Amino acid sequence: MTPLDVVVALAVAVVALAILAAWRAGHTMVAAPMTQLAASLDAPRSSRPRIVILGGGFGGVYAAKALEQAQRRRDDFEVVLISRENYFVFQPMLPEVISGTIGLFDTVSPLRQMLSRTEVHVREIARIDLERRVVQTSPGFHPHAHEIPYDHLILALGNVTDFRGMRGLPEHAWPFKTLADAVALRNHVIRTLEEAAIERNEPVLVEQLLTFVVAGGGFSGVEIVAELNDFVRAVARRYRGIDQSRIRVVLLHGQARILPELAPSLGEFAARKLAARGVELRLRARLEAATAEGAVLVGGDRIATRTLVSTVPSSPHPLLEALALPKAKNGRIPVDRFLQVEGHPALWALGDCAFALTAHGEPVPPTAQHATRQAAVVAHNVLARLRGTPAKAFDFGGLGKMGSLGHRSAVAEILGIKLSGFLAWFMWRTIYLSKVPGWGRRLKIAVAWTLDLFLPPELVQLRLGEQAGIGKEHFEPGDIVFRQGDLGDRLYIVLEGEAEAVQETAGESRVLGKIVAGQFFGEKALLQASGRSATIRCVKAMDALSLPKREFGLLTTHLRGLRRSFEEVVTERDRQTPSKTE
Repeated sequence: MTPLDVVVALAVAVVALAILAAWRAGHTMVAAPMTQLAASLDAPRSSRPRIVILGGGFGGVYAAKALEQAQRRRDDFEVVLISRENYFVFQPMLPEVISGTIGLFDTVSPLRQMLSRTEVHVREIARIDLERRVVQTSPGFHPHAHEIPYDHLILALGNVTDFRGMRGLPEHAWPFKTLADAVALRNHVIRTLEEAAIERNEPVLVEQLLTFVVAGGGFSGVEIVAELNDFVRAVARRYRGIDQSRIRVVLLHGQARILPELAPSLGEFAARKLAARGVELRLRARLEAATAEGAVLVGGDRIATRTLVSTVPSSPHPLLEALALPKAKNGRIPVDRFLQVEGHPALWALGDCAFALTAHGEPVPPTAQHATRQAAVVAHNVLARLRGTPAKAFDFGGLGKMGSLGHRSAVAEILGIKLSGFLAWFMWRTIYLSKVPGWGRRLKIAVAWTLDLFLPPELVQLRLGEQAGIGKEHFEPGDIVFRQGDLGDRLYIVLEGEAEAVQETAGESRVLGKIVAGQFFGEKALLQASGRSATIRCVKAMDALSLPKREFGLLTTHLRGLRRSFEEVVTERDRQTPSKTE
C-alpha cells in the first residue's frame, strides 16, 4: 500500500468514525416528510410588509430599534433581524475583556432584550436571493429549508478580518472581532504565562511564550496592545518563574506613525506613552506570513512568538461578494445619499457594507457613530417608501475620534479639539459608558471599573472546548515541524510545499529524504508510543493537515485495517532506509 492510499483510507476512516460516534450518541438521521418540508417553504406570513435586517452589529441593531419606535405608532409592518449571535457586542470596550478590567459579559447585550418587537433569527446566513427577494439561512437542529421572504432588505453585515492570501495567518494569527475572539485570546495569553513559568529546558520556547505581537497600528491595534501590555506586565509579578525583563510586547504598523486617523501630535503622544510602558513599536513593518512559532515580516525579518494578534486586513462580509451588485474598490456596495442600492428599490446598505459619500463628497468612515446614524436614516427611508412620505438624505460628518491607551490615558479629537492623557481617558470612558445599551449594564461596567482600581486582575483560564480533530498548519522555510527525540503528538499530511527528514547519529547529521505533497509523516512515534526518530525541517513553504494523537488513536483502535496499513508503511520505510524517520 502506498502513502497516498493510506491518506485516502485515513479520510474515509475519519468519516466512518464520525458516523460511528453519531450512531453511538443516539442521533439518527430521519428524512423529513415531504409535507413537513413543504410547510417550511410555504409557511403562511402576515400580510404586512416585512423588513429583514442582516447583521447584529451597530447598524443592524440600531436600524431595528428605530423601526420599533416607529412601529409603536403605526403597527403596519414587521421586522426580522438575522444574526449569527443572539447578542449585541459593544466593540469599543472589547479590548478590556483581555485584561479583565470588565466582565466577560459586560460588553454584550441580549438581542431579544434590546429588541422586544423584532423577530430575531439566530442563524448563519447561507444565501441572499435578490430576484426572489428571499434570504436563506443555515439549518438548525433539523436540516430542512429555512427561507425568509422580504419586502425590504437592509444589509448591515459589518466587516470581517480577512486573512486570505496571507501565508499562515488563517492558521496561526488571532483575529479580534467578536467576544469569542477576546475570550480565546485572553485564555491563550494566560496559558503562555503558565507555560513560561515552568519551562526549564527550552530557552527559545520561553522567549516565544513571553513575546506578544499585535499587527495594525489603527485604533483597534493600539487599544489591544495597550490592554495586553498592561495585563501581561501586571500579572507576570505573580509568577515566580518568569523574568519580567524578558517580556516583549510588539506593535507592528506599516506606516510612519500609529493612529493615522488622528492628528500627528496625538499619534506621537500615543507612541510615547506606549513606548514608556514597554511596548516595542515597529513602524514601516508589514506582516507577511505567520507560523506557529513566529511572525514573518516583509523583508524577511522574524519575531519569535506564540501570540500574534492581527487586526488587519479587514474587508466587507463574504456574502457581499456573491451578490451580483456593483462594488467599490474596497468591496463595499455603493449607495445613494438615501442609503439605497441603486437599481434596487427594496435594497439598502449601511455601515461597513456600504460605500456612501457625505454631502461634501467624502467617503463615510466605518465607525459606530456613523453606523448608528445611518441606521436611523435607513429606517426612516424604508418606512417612507412603504408609506409614501418624503425620504431623508444621510449627512453626518462625525463628532470626533477617541482611542484608549490603557493605564488611565487616551487620545481624542472631539469637534476639532485635541485632547490627550487623563482628561481624554475620562472622556473616553464617560462617552462610551453613556452609549452602552441599558442602565443595568452601564452600572455593571461602572462598578467593574471602580473595583479594578483596588483589586488585582483575575488569572482564571477558561478551557472552553479544546480544539480537536484535523487542523491545518503553515510552515516557512527553515521552520522545524518537530525535533528528534520529541514526543509523538500528531500525524502530518502535506498539502503543498516540501520538508526534509534529518537524523543525528553520533554528532553527525544526514538528510534521510524529502517529504512532498500527498505524503505524510509522524505515524511511527504514535504507533510505537516513542520519541521522534528524526527532525522534520521545512524546505519550501508548506501547508499540512495535522491529526492529534487522541484522534489518531481513536481511528487506529476502532479501525484495525487502518492501523495495519500504517504499520505496513512503517515497515516498508524502515526496510528501505533502516534509520529513516517515521
